[in-house]
Amino acid sequence: MRFTPRGTRFFDLLTDAARNLVTASAVLRDLVAAEPGEREPFAKRLHEVEHHGDELMHTIMVELNSSFVTPFDREDIQALAGKLDDVLDFMDTAADLAVLYRIDAFPPGTDVLVRVLCRCAELTANSMPGLAKVGELEPYWIEINELENEADRVYRRVLAHLFEPGGDALEVLKTKEVVEQFELAADAFEHVADVVQTIAVKES
Repeated sequence: MRFTPRGTRFFDLLTDAARNLVTASAVLRDLVAAEPGEREPFAKRLHEVEHHGDELMHTIMVELNSSFVTPFDREDIQALAGKLDDVLDFMDTAADLAVLYRIDAFPPGTDVLVRVLCRCAELTANSMPGLAKVGELEPYWIEINELENEADRVYRRVLAHLFEPGGDALEVLKTKEVVEQFELAADAFEHVADVVQTIAVKES
């Protein structure tokens, strides 16, 4: 028999971590929309958000190590927290590289990728409180999967544009590395949803 704790500490912390992704995706959206010379403050702000995410991750791990009973398997809580942190790391890397590489103009479609990330973040944040009734979260992971597929399609179109003849090879490579972080973030959102689905199967 599983003992289910009455407290909501883990649900609250995971929800906070997911809401932090909403903040991060909004900052990333603003960075992509900004002029090249105006991006650094957004990158710094995103790094602050990433630091807050690290603090939340640490708090979750401390809570996990000090709790006798958890709402679901410890390894699943750790995996979920880690996947949420991965998303944030990819966003932070994208912003950092955009400034360090002095990307001039993002290729067409980049804004669509970022909108997908914003939607993924919103869905994830809205779904984390539902971990208490994880069986009701199927629409969440289905939509995340659809969004990740959309991100893949957009990413391929962005690459096709980047590799059109006549582009500067170094600029193409630098821009590709930045845009790739957006696509990796979309993949990471799907990995978060995969963990939630795994928890749902175990708890059903």
